[in-house]
Amino acid sequence: MTAMNSSYYAPTAYRSDQIPGQPPSAERSWIRRFANVRLPWGMTQAVAPDYLMTGRKPATLRRQELLLKEREEKRVLGTYVPAPYEHVDFHHREDHEHFRFALWSKRSQFWAHLLMFGKGGFLFLLLVSVFSYVVLGLALDMSWGDLAIEGFFSVYSWFLGFPLFSWALASLVIRYFPHLWVKPSRGPIWEINRRTGLVTLFDYNNGEYKKNGTIGELTAPFYEFDAYIATTPDRQGLPMNVLYIAHRYRDIVINFGALVPPGAGELCCALWDFLQNYMDTSRPLPDLPRYEEFRHLDPVTAQYDREVGRNPRLWIGMDDETFEGALYHMRGQIDQIDTFRRPNLMARYVEYVD
Repeated sequence: MTAMNSSYYAPTAYRSDQIPGQPPSAERSWIRRFANVRLPWGMTQAVAPDYLMTGRKPATLRRQELLLKEREEKRVLGTYVPAPYEHVDFHHREDHEHFRFALWSKRSQFWAHLLMFGKGGFLFLLLVSVFSYVVLGLALDMSWGDLAIEGFFSVYSWFLGFPLFSWALASLVIRYFPHLWVKPSRGPIWEINRRTGLVTLFDYNNGEYKKNGTIGELTAPFYEFDAYIATTPDRQGLPMNVLYIAHRYRDIVINFGALVPPGAGELCCALWDFLQNYMDTSRPLPDLPRYEEFRHLDPVTAQYDREVGRNPRLWIGMDDETFEGALYHMRGQIDQIDTFRRPNLMARYVEYVD
């Protein structure tokens, strides 16, 4: 690592080629109760779950670039008017240093869920209503017009009316009354920091937070955590997998179910590979659309890009068809991921008790 890189990254930054020796892991019987599989460290692949690829598609990057350009032009002319809530901190970060996760406030979640379920419920029930109307029309000795009128007043008005009203109300509030629904949450839930190599779980159950609003922080180096897949059955008995990381010596556990919804274990494995790659300062940032604008700010990544001659506009200049091909290739790699066949390289540096 060059001197510049050494001064940029903290001594606690994670490097897969410089992992320090650690004490034996603590006895963690509770892990066996909630987790079925501990995932191995190392030998990662360049994979990432869908949301990390599709959350900021090339078309989205181009729109953002255009908006930023227009904003700067207006600032030069003195005509720029900040958008509502532009300067509000919503606590979420995803850049070359921070991967910080925060939920929306309960108020914001209420209106977003009302919109989602109202729209989805109306469209689904509309299909059900049309199907039942056709079936009844063929079975009953009534004209189509009479059946439609009777059905509307007896069933369809309330059957479709409630989700339609919910959809309309939520759309109205979200579009025209942001002060009714836009509200930051109390703070972040967790953070994984590439520059410091630290994992932080923000603690809202401490006495100081209840007394004066001071958020507690449970912090430890990334290499002191292990990843686990917890598997529980859904209502149909199908396995639902969720990725956790748990500290070996303290009660620090982070649930990544909000990033990758419960489902296939391959997605959990892909997320674990991504987290290791993101934190590893011996290698560049994962080459994903969302990090393209930050690559020149991370010394290891910037040096790598210069050496290989990477196009700095690789993603932002990519057409939709090429991006869909890259996404298809990524999904294929995840389907074939070899996590469970890998040795656990962390076992060289720590003795596992559980």
